[in-house]
Amino acid sequence: MDRLPPLRLLATFEAVARLGSMRAAAAALNVSQPAVTQALKALEDHVGAPLLDRATRPARLTAAGAELARVVQGSLGAIGTAIDDMRARADLAEAQVTVACTLGMATYWLMPRLPGFYAAHPGITVNVQAPPTDLPALAPGIDVTLRYGATPFRDGPTVKLFDEEACPVGRPDLIARLESLSEAPLIHVRSAANLHWAGWTDYLAARGLPRSRAPGQSFDNYVQATQAALDGRGLMLGWRSITARLIAEGALAPWPEGAMSLGTAYWVTEGPRPSAGARAFLSWLLD
Repeated sequence: MDRLPPLRLLATFEAVARLGSMRAAAAALNVSQPAVTQALKALEDHVGAPLLDRATRPARLTAAGAELARVVQGSLGAIGTAIDDMRARADLAEAQVTVACTLGMATYWLMPRLPGFYAAHPGITVNVQAPPTDLPALAPGIDVTLRYGATPFRDGPTVKLFDEEACPVGRPDLIARLESLSEAPLIHVRSAANLHWAGWTDYLAARGLPRSRAPGQSFDNYVQATQAALDGRGLMLGWRSITARLIAEGALAPWPEGAMSLGTAYWVTEGPRPSAGARAFLSWLLD
C-alpha cells in the first residue's frame, strides 16, 4: 500500500479536477489556497509526473492528470456510495425489531395489536418469528422474546407481561347445550413442541373433575385447535394469550366459572444490544 498516496492528497486533487481551479477547490474544502498548492505538489512528487499545466490560467490537467482524475473520481465515488449504503443499513437495523413467540401468541395476541404500535411508531418495522417450539430461544438476531412459563427466564432482562389463565372455551351455542364438562367433546393440543403447556388432564385434575367421556380431537398447535373450537367441534382449553380477544368478540364463550390460574405467566425478555426499534417496542409492549 506504500505506492498509494495519502487519501487527503487524492481528495484535494479530485476537488481541483472537478471544480476547475485551485481557488474553487480551496473554498470547497475550507482550506487555504497555499494548502491546496502544497497538496498538489506532494501528489505530483508521489506520482512522479506533473498533473497540472501551470502555464495556463487557470491551470489545466495534463494527460497524466486527466488519467488520474478519472480513476480518483470513480474510486472516491465508489467509496462514498459504499459508505452511504452502510449508513442506510445501520439506520435500517435501528428501525427494525425481531420478536420471537409461539404461533398462537403471534396469531391471536401480538398481530392484532401491532397496528397500534405502527400508528405510534410508523418508521419501525416489527418482524415476528414463530418457531416450532413453545419456548422460543433468545437466539442471535432475536431482539425480544415472549414466552410462557412459571418463573422468569434467565437468559436476559425479563419482565412479566401478564399472568396466564386457563379456561375451557367453545362456540357459544355449544357451551349453552352442555350441562357438564364430562359430556363435552374435548379438543387437545399434543405435540413435542408444546410440552410446557398444561393440557386437559392437568386442568381437570386441578379442578377435581373426571375426564370427559365424549370422543375428542387432537391437533399439534393452538391455531388449528382454535379453528376447531370456532367450528363447534368441541371445547378447547383456552388461554388468555390465545382466546381472550375471541371471547371479547363473542366468537367463543368461556365455560361458566371455569377460569383458573395454573401459576404461569407470559414473560418478555430483551436481547443483548437492543436497537432503538427494540427499545421502542418494549416500551409500547409493557405499556
